[in-house]
Order: sequence, then C-alpha cells, then structure tokens
Amino acid sequence: MRHVKPELEELIAVARGERPADTVLRGGEVFDVVTGALIAGDVAIFQGVIAGIGAAHEAAEIIDVTGLKLVPGFIDTHLHVESSLVTPFEFDRCVTPRGVTTAICDPHEIANVIGVKGLQYFLDAAECLLMDLRVNLSSCVPSTEMETAGARIEAEDLKPLMGHPQVSGLAEVMNYPGVIHRDAGIMAKLKLFAGQHIDGHAPLLSGTDLNAYVSAGIRTEHEATSAEEAREKLQKGLRVLIREGSVSKDLEALAELLDDFTSPYMCLCTDDRNPLDIAEQGHLDYMIRRLIERGCSPRAVYRAASLSAAEAFGLKDRGQIAPGKRADIVAVKSLEACDAQMVWAAGVYVGDTAFAARRSVSPVGRASVKAPRVTAEAFRTGGNRTDTDVIGIIEGKIITEHLHEEIPIVDGDKRPDVARDLVKIAVIERHGKNGNIATGFVRGFGLKRGAIASTVCHDHHNIAVVGASYDDMALAANRLGEIEGGFVVVENGEILAELALPLAGLMSLESFEAVREQLIPLRAAAASLEVQLHEPFLQLAFLALPVIPNLKITDRGLVDVNRFEIIG
Repeated sequence: MRHVKPELEELIAVARGERPADTVLRGGEVFDVVTGALIAGDVAIFQGVIAGIGAAHEAAEIIDVTGLKLVPGFIDTHLHVESSLVTPFEFDRCVTPRGVTTAICDPHEIANVIGVKGLQYFLDAAECLLMDLRVNLSSCVPSTEMETAGARIEAEDLKPLMGHPQVSGLAEVMNYPGVIHRDAGIMAKLKLFAGQHIDGHAPLLSGTDLNAYVSAGIRTEHEATSAEEAREKLQKGLRVLIREGSVSKDLEALAELLDDFTSPYMCLCTDDRNPLDIAEQGHLDYMIRRLIERGCSPRAVYRAASLSAAEAFGLKDRGQIAPGKRADIVAVKSLEACDAQMVWAAGVYVGDTAFAARRSVSPVGRASVKAPRVTAEAFRTGGNRTDTDVIGIIEGKIITEHLHEEIPIVDGDKRPDVARDLVKIAVIERHGKNGNIATGFVRGFGLKRGAIASTVCHDHHNIAVVGASYDDMALAANRLGEIEGGFVVVENGEILAELALPLAGLMSLESFEAVREQLIPLRAAAASLEVQLHEPFLQLAFLALPVIPNLKITDRGLVDVNRFEIIG
C-alpha cells in the first residue's frame, strides 16, 4: 500500500513529545545496526513513521514488547516473485510476517511471457500490498537472441513506466556480453537509466571485462559464487548481494566476507525461493540465522539485511529504527534466532486484518501455453558423431559443467543411458512463435525412469522436459498445455503429480499454503523416479538460461555460454 507521509510539523511535535503518537512499542530494546547498541525506551510511531526512540512517549495505542529486540524490517534486494510460484499478494502473505517489509523485484519472468502487461501487473499489485514491493524494470526480454521468448521489451517500452512511484531502476542486466561489446539495444537501456539504479548480473566476470561492465553504471551484483569473485567485485565498486535461493546457494561461500567493515557494501537476497523451502527453512530470516551461526556479527548481518540494502537502492527513508524513518519494525525474541514475533510495515501491524483490507488486482497471462502437442519422436537426437556435449548439473549452483561423453547412435538416435546418469533434456517453444524443439543430454538428475516437465524455464519460459522415456516426456509436455503450465511428473504413462501455474505458466492462483502442500507430493514423485536433487524443478528451469555459464539449452539448441553461441 502506498504510504502517505505525515505533515512535517505534526511529526516534529510528536517527536518532541508535544502531542501523542499513534502507537508506542513499549518494553523492548532497539537494536541499532550502526553502533550495535541495544537502546531501551519507547518507540513512537506516527502515521507510519518513527517519531522517536529511547524516550517516553504517549500514544493512543500502547503495545507491550517486553523482552523483545526490535530490529529494522528486512529488505530482500533481488528476487523474482514468480519463483515463489504464487501471486504478489500471496507472496506478501507468505514472507511479510517473517519480517520482509521491502522487496526489490524484477518481474522479467512474466515479462518474458506477456511483455509490458506483466510489468504493469506487478506495478499495480505493488500499490496494494503490506510490504513495499519495489519494481526494477526488466532489462533483458529476451535475455539473449539465442532463445524464443513470448515478448520483446526495448528501451522505448520502458520509458513510460519509469515515473511510476514503485519503480526503483533498471533490473539485472543479464546480457553482460551485450554490455561489453556495446549492443545497441542494451546501450539504449543503460543510457535511459543513467544516474539511476541499475542492477547487475555478471557470473564469473573478472578483469578488464568486469571493469567494462561496472563502468556502464551498474551498481549491484548477486551472481558471485565464491569469496574470491565477490571480493574483486567489491573492490571494483559493486554492492555484493549474498544469495540463498532454492537452487542458487551462495551463503556458505560468501559468509567469510561479511563483517563490520564490509557490511555497509553487502546485502542479502533470495533471487528464487519457493513456498516449501520458505516453510521448512525460512526466507531472509533463515539467511540471518545461518550467517550468525557461521560467525558473522549480528550487527554486520542485520545491517546487511536492512540499512545497507536501503542505501544500496537509494531508499533513504528506511533501514534503521530511528526518528524520521519508515516504521518497518520486526520484534524478535533473540537476534541469533531471528524469530519474528510481531512485524510492522510502515506502522501497520502485519496480520490477518491488514491482509484482508488490501485491494486486489485481476490476474493476467491466462492461456499462455500455446505449444502444439508433441509425440515421442520429437525427442530423438540425431547426428553423425558419438562425442556428445552434455550439461553437467552442480547442485546448489545455477552454473553448469560442459561435459563430453561418448553416446552411441542406435537407429539414428542417441538414447538416454540411465546407468551413466545421462538422460534426455528438451526445450519446446510454447509461445506460439515458431514451434522450435531442441534436445540434448544432462547429467546430475539421477533420474532412472519417467519424466519431469515445467513451464518455469528461465528466462524465456518455454517448456523444459527431462526424462528417460520419450513417451513419458511427451505426456508430461502435453499435460502442461492442458493445465495452463506448471510442473508435471510422469512414469509409465501415468501422471504421478502436478502443480498448475495458470498465471503466465509461472504462478498459481491458489494460496501459498495450498502451493506448499502440492509441492510435497511433487518432490516425492520426483524422488520416486530416483531423482537426487533437492529442488529438481527449479534446477531444470535454470538449465535453459543462456547467460549463466557454462553449457545450457534453449529452444534453439545447446548454448556454449562462454563462447555465447549455439553449438548444436
């Protein structure tokens, strides 16, 4: 919900104790993320703004927070709401009670399916939520020219949206070769947003190429997967966002860098995290707990989760429990446990009453799966050489290995070999553009039989299917068209489990609780095929993203990301 700031004279009067506040939080201690001090005294809130701390105040409403520590609301600095598999409204219900009061989102998943209408849907929804959902306008739709997306967005398409109050800047510039080699379309977007926030995405980039990328005005980076990589990016002026998603898990590798010296320049983000992982582990609250367990100081961790994040994105009105700041406050029993007991977003208590009072926005992107039905024959892989490029999964990462394996040609086809963990992967264009189908091989699923298919397929969101049986692959892919997209698991001609995602083939129209419950049998069904991965569906989705090294697959073929070209 859009927050209207109080009249300045009235706020000053409340701050001086000349008039009562709306709400006072009494009995707790404020954790100062600058000095690390615990400050006793009331926290006075007036019209969504903190009027005072550390002194006695009167108010119409006194809330007892005795024994609790008060910390600033958490800011997720980079995420795709679509990866939570629910609408922005359900995402709000899912994570705001955990203390996430601001999130910086890039809706390029839905934008790659339905274009500017997807961006507008997020902007409209952002004005209705309890959390402050800030939108970075998608820079790469499509992410490259090596895939078929459902839409194309150029600089001129973004220009009319720039003045929207929820817009933060330009979203992750994924086409880093386009920056380095000065692609005209990328240059137009960078020039349009010059002087504003521009989000980065430059996995494994270093040296003079990194210099070139940063010199373009890009300010943040969430793709660092090692301490060495993150250190260089910090030294070259980027704010590094520590990421811990459902697939991309970089917290353990980067934790050693986060301390009281670096925390002003480091933030936290989830990027892509589903409701089941949120229920089982948490969201930013999980990251905070884990970083403190790893030995990072509470001041460094909570600062990265709040004030540093606010400053990185130019949100000067939040990030600290201090006079004049937005009243985004989380009450926890202990800093180490990060166990949110109560949450306020712009002074509004986060609970069922506030959620029920939100306005709604009609869903968009229905009937987006336009792929023709396929048969088993579509998954044959021909060729005249047995030396075969194979995508190698690295669990916990979205980067892959580029492997080579000898796969015999039998009756004009290279068949899956489950004994060697070599299964077939295919991407089927589903936007009604060209009907492309590309096939290849992948190692790392552990799948022994059946098939898994998904319309969550970064970032073009075509149909991705992996399997040991061509018949099951065809059934899984065709079923996605019938349910308007989602996830499907098939074995021996039987659908074992599915989750419908009818909003652009990316998001459910059900509650986050319902989606969470449907993910449990989906994971169990995948495990029954002997899949070894914790999150096979999102892992499959990222195998199609041609801006993450090393080998990927799109509807146009296998992509050698390091050479930035289609190789088969």
